[in-house]
Amino acid sequence: MNTYLDLSPEVASAMQQGQPVVALESTIISHGMPYPQNVETALRVEQTIREGGAVPATIAIIKGRLKAGLTHEEIEYLGKKGPLVTKASRRDLPVLVARQQDGATTVATTMIIAALAGIKVFATGGVGGVHRGAETTMDISADLEELARTPVMVICAGAKSILDLGLTLEYLETKGVPVIGYGTEELPAFYTRKSGFKVDYRIDTPEELAATFQAKQAMGLGGGMLVTNPIPEEYSMDPERINAAIDEAISDAKRLGIHGKETTPYLLARVKDLTGGDSLASNIQLVLNNARLAAQVANKL
Repeated sequence: MNTYLDLSPEVASAMQQGQPVVALESTIISHGMPYPQNVETALRVEQTIREGGAVPATIAIIKGRLKAGLTHEEIEYLGKKGPLVTKASRRDLPVLVARQQDGATTVATTMIIAALAGIKVFATGGVGGVHRGAETTMDISADLEELARTPVMVICAGAKSILDLGLTLEYLETKGVPVIGYGTEELPAFYTRKSGFKVDYRIDTPEELAATFQAKQAMGLGGGMLVTNPIPEEYSMDPERINAAIDEAISDAKRLGIHGKETTPYLLARVKDLTGGDSLASNIQLVLNNARLAAQVANKL
């Protein structure tokens, strides 16, 4: 076991007994939603995992320790501290650990810590990707590189629709990452079920998802697998409305000179304001939907 890694007693017991465990990120707590919805959602997602017969392992860095499994107090702490917590990707881990600081884990960092703990399934909202205009800015999320190298199945509602979805799919293809549509042949676009882009394969059951991931591992191919699970129909937003809000938010970000790791939190918050909070409600529901599927897959694995 890594000397910097702490498993909660619940997660440690589950891993020792071969019980299903699902990893959860913490950036959604500190940077993805306002308090108290962030804490309420995190606890609802954990409860959803438990109701599905698996053990939740919310992941973060607390005082320099890599944590797989947080207490309610630690989740509350991250939620109240909010954006003051470092949004931690792979590059941030050595400094945060050495300085004994806190970090909220992105998809990339959650995958790293989950893999260290031996956790194979991870449920999140949406993954990062290639940002619009990346042909000049080179703004490409580290999530994509992590999917290429770290053996964790990531279950999400597609790439965030603030991104260039076509280039994101091209990048994943180059890196050899299979993009699976759960019950769909079309890449879901986070707030909406459709994007106009096709996934690599459609899979309709948790059993086949588990079998596919096991085959990938058994062949020694390395890297992860991206499972895109569309937001439930009743919570899907109107594409024209959400895309108009996204376009306005991106224009505002450019005007304000916002870039790098500040981009996604700003855009999500701005889109929430522009949609009168509807995007936040959709965000919560898609995360719960992904948690339900992740618990099913973890049980099959």
